[in-house]
Amino acid sequence: MKVILTEKITKLGNIGDAVEVKTGFARNYLLPNGKAMRYTRENVALFEAKKAELTARQEAAKKNAEANVDAVKNAKLHMIRQAGDTGQLYGSVSTRDIARMLKDVANVAVESAQVLLGAPIKSVGAFDTKIALHPDVIVPVKIFVAQTQDEIDALVAGKVLTFGTKKVEEVAEEEKTEEVVAEEKAEEVPAAETADAE
Repeated sequence: MKVILTEKITKLGNIGDAVEVKTGFARNYLLPNGKAMRYTRENVALFEAKKAELTARQEAAKKNAEANVDAVKNAKLHMIRQAGDTGQLYGSVSTRDIARMLKDVANVAVESAQVLLGAPIKSVGAFDTKIALHPDVIVPVKIFVAQTQDEIDALVAGKVLTFGTKKVEEVAEEEKTEEVVAEEKAEEVPAAETADAE
């Protein structure tokens, strides 16, 4: 489906661009949210009449986004979640969780689609992501996920949390002793054989 963009959309185009998009994307997202208009002769004329107003609205949105950059950069995105012995979370941290936290901590309202996380966070640790306040204003942020505030403080200080290392060492020690026992048995057999030969 061909549409005219009424605002800049990352990886799609700038305001006023006529672009081909999938029908479902246009019907379910672009058109209902006022981000585009169907490409018709009437809409092209309508867009030209409204172009100055749409451009001004876009500039205002960009200035508003730039005004929130410091608040987002300085926001302490610390999440306390339950996790297993290996540091795997029970559940995950999604873009929706980060958007909600940003609203609570920095008082900056963003949609979950503006959180450029990629895959949900499924383990304890420090994670880099970006918040797209506007297609031209993308702010890098760091998210800290841990089981306690002490662990979060350690992550913020740059320390690496370790999980299950004792168990790993114990298992390695057990494997080592089994190998030693097998070697000792192998050494005993030839000695017995030589005694019989005599």
